[in-house]
Amino acid sequence: MRSLNADAVSYRGFRYPAEIISHCVWLYHRFPLSFREIEEMMLARGVVVSHETIRQWSVKFGAAYTAGLRRRRPKAGDNWHLDEVFIKVNGQRQYLWRAVDQDGNVLDILVQSRRNTKAAKRFLAKLMKKQRQVPRVLVTDKLRSYAAAHRDLMPSTEHRQSKYLNNRAENSHQPTRQRERAMKGFRSPGRAQRFLACFSLISPHFRPRRHLLSATEYRTEMHHRFTTWNEITGLAATP
Repeated sequence: MRSLNADAVSYRGFRYPAEIISHCVWLYHRFPLSFREIEEMMLARGVVVSHETIRQWSVKFGAAYTAGLRRRRPKAGDNWHLDEVFIKVNGQRQYLWRAVDQDGNVLDILVQSRRNTKAAKRFLAKLMKKQRQVPRVLVTDKLRSYAAAHRDLMPSTEHRQSKYLNNRAENSHQPTRQRERAMKGFRSPGRAQRFLACFSLISPHFRPRRHLLSATEYRTEMHHRFTTWNEITGLAATP
């Protein structure tokens, strides 16, 4: 018997059990796998499920799991690092805006077609609304759009602009780049936004900074993270 806590989602009306659904969603967001590859992996384990069904699960439950992870995260730090990088969407250049705190936790992402002042303001406004606070320090590269948006939206915040201070945000783009190559780009801005919003929380949840941990500490940390995942997805056993 499984229990759903306040964070867990409902699987009512779905033919497959929560174990299979959550496992497929985890595979898709944790590893650079296609829906068809996951379909084949499940078939090897005796589970017959189509790649289209896995896609639908990833859309519906990926967002629900992400919301559960977000509610359990500690409050964001007071140093925000912002950066933007171009991605290919249906062959066209788009910009992925990303904000992380001083601990490398992803605060928010936004896919936009421009990187001008209007786009910077839109991202900052969305970020402040979601975090319900303003940072003590804002760290960006030397894109002038950031300075203009900072003056209008958070003038009391210290703004540091340097291409050498923003490595934390730039490094946060690396898993996205790897996934983008595996997916051969994104098909639409909306799909890119939906996927990356989930990917930016689910994937880092299972990527502790291993170089700072011993083998024993890493296994303990991963145990804690899988326990949190099981609670969010409704797989935690009833006490």
